[in-house]
Amino acid sequence: MSHAAAVVWDDALAMYDFGRGHPLAPVRVELTIALARALGLLDRVDVIGDLRLADDRLLETVHTADYLAAVRDAGDPMLPRPRLDYGLGSSDNPVFGGMHEASALVVSATMAAARAVWEGRADHAVNVAGGLHHAMPGQASGFCIYNDPAIAIRWMLGQGAARIAYVDVDVHHGDGVQAVFYDDPRVLTISLHESGRTLFPGTGFPDEIGAPGAEGTSVNVALPPGTKDAAWLRAFHAVVPPLLHRFAPDILVTQHGCDSHALDPLAHMLLTVDGQRTSYAALHELAHEVCGGRWLALGGGGYELVQVVPRAWSHLIAIAAGAHVDPRTETPEAWRDFVRQRTGTQAPLRMTDGRDGSFVPWTVAAHDPDDGVDHAIEETRTAVFPCHDLDPMETA
Repeated sequence: MSHAAAVVWDDALAMYDFGRGHPLAPVRVELTIALARALGLLDRVDVIGDLRLADDRLLETVHTADYLAAVRDAGDPMLPRPRLDYGLGSSDNPVFGGMHEASALVVSATMAAARAVWEGRADHAVNVAGGLHHAMPGQASGFCIYNDPAIAIRWMLGQGAARIAYVDVDVHHGDGVQAVFYDDPRVLTISLHESGRTLFPGTGFPDEIGAPGAEGTSVNVALPPGTKDAAWLRAFHAVVPPLLHRFAPDILVTQHGCDSHALDPLAHMLLTVDGQRTSYAALHELAHEVCGGRWLALGGGGYELVQVVPRAWSHLIAIAAGAHVDPRTETPEAWRDFVRQRTGTQAPLRMTDGRDGSFVPWTVAAHDPDDGVDHAIEETRTAVFPCHDLDPMETA
């Protein structure tokens, strides 16, 4: 496998900051990049920086002009003020000075990664500051102002991509990306998340399969709270690989919110860094199997800022770089010192939570209809597999 990889980072990405006490603290990406650097991973990739703001023409491929004006108005550095009619100024999306510029820079970072892959300068490209998947065309939502994954996907469609697959493993439903492409059969969106019955945004059920003419291109696996590594991975492998192989995209875009971790304060799943790492490796393999390795990987949610996010996304960078980090590796002492100085807390000692990422594959013969995860698998496969001429009862 080829492993030419790029990572996008500019210190200015930390400007995307909703303020003291907000869960989406930019220190999480600062610590991630610092850990990746300390592990030597940034020496294995092309680091893309010196970003320029995304212009309105690009942003308006997804967002409305009046919404862009509202974001600018709300984030006026002289007098930030709420625009609740656009979702700006709520507890989830408080306004801050320079909000448009900070949000547009995140889009620029994802676009830099997308261009590197689309133009063949990298097989894989990672933007851990991206993945703001809840933003709607005219509304801020769930800590997300501009929807960078959707903008990058729409740009690549404009460049001639015939089919693009988007896989979202954040604990929250990837509702914004789904909404933008709900009627577009060229884009397959797959989201594995905690059920909307127990978690924001309250959507992402198996019957959300796409608008007429695009049936089967919106795929949702709504998992019960308390799902652990082995069950989550069983669901992933029962749904994602068959659909990606059948859809045969030109490029794979993935969102890697690590808020499915057991320590995350905003959700109720019980995954480990090891289970998350296993899913990243699987998506990397799938990129090579279905689209010649063209892979754009983004960050997303993740609110355990020290113990989880830096390790999870450093593993993502390592996988993209073809420089897998042994989970038993000790975190570098210099990084632990930086964590203490930056946050006043103790850093994790190793790159593992002590699990192995193993699971038993889903089969028709062995599935238990009374098990919440197996039930979710069956519901999703029944809803969308026939749209792709796949048998929902055929063993994965």
